[in-house]
Amino acid sequence: MTEILLGTHTIKSHGVKVVKAHIHNWLILVILVVIDGLLNYVEPFHRFVGQEMMTDLKFPFHENTVPVLVVPVIAVLVPFIIFGVYYYLRKDIYDFHHAILGILYSVLLSGVITDSIKDAVGRPRPNFFFRCFPDGKAVFDQVTGDVICHGDAKIVKEGYKSFPSGHTSWSFAGLCFLSLYLSGKLRAFNRGGNVSKLCIVIFPVLAAVLVGISRVDDYWHHWTDVFAGALIGTSMAAFCYLQFFPCPHYEDGWAPHAYFKMIAERQSDESPESTVRSPSKNESNDIKTQPM
Repeated sequence: MTEILLGTHTIKSHGVKVVKAHIHNWLILVILVVIDGLLNYVEPFHRFVGQEMMTDLKFPFHENTVPVLVVPVIAVLVPFIIFGVYYYLRKDIYDFHHAILGILYSVLLSGVITDSIKDAVGRPRPNFFFRCFPDGKAVFDQVTGDVICHGDAKIVKEGYKSFPSGHTSWSFAGLCFLSLYLSGKLRAFNRGGNVSKLCIVIFPVLAAVLVGISRVDDYWHHWTDVFAGALIGTSMAAFCYLQFFPCPHYEDGWAPHAYFKMIAERQSDESPESTVRSPSKNESNDIKTQPM
């Protein structure tokens, strides 16, 4: 196992150096934030909704069990706190920086992918009827048979954004990343038989699953929307985590790739530049035959 150096790479000593080395990643991250923000202003595709299709879209319309602003708290802020606690204990800026950068990429990539698909697909939510007709009086075009909504424009717009679930994709992107992070730190897959570690590792995933279930219970999403959101979030979490950290089941899965690269460079710098040359066979014979 690679040697462990505690307290030698802190925010004060190496923070600026690490951020500068990844400045391009931070710039792209800002661009992703802008793109995701703009996608929320795009008018989604208005899929045809006929009268006979309304049977599956007449579920009650009520507020979210998990509000929109709570999602980044549980998917990003809570992991940030855990990353901060680990940094406080170990003082490893490489781990702290890469964990933060990795999880931000995970949730933002998931957000961009999810919102792009939402706008392109335009699938009606299960509560679309009462978004479109808040008074319960349905109106359809006499020629095409499509709905003629008279509800609030913003509420109707959101009604065409069912697939996939944004709550679910964000939750899985952040909390699955956290689960992988904890797996590495706890060495949950070191074949030591300590199965109790899995309770800690599985808990973030369970939280993400419960968020997804709440979206179906609230009639804001179909189960397929939640399944697709979970798939997007989990995939992004795995891809982004492995960019910065080894697989959790590896022997050195507890620290980021950059840490081991730094250790290798340090060992290389500390090795002697030259070694004492051993005498050749002829030189040895000459030494033996010299008169005393």
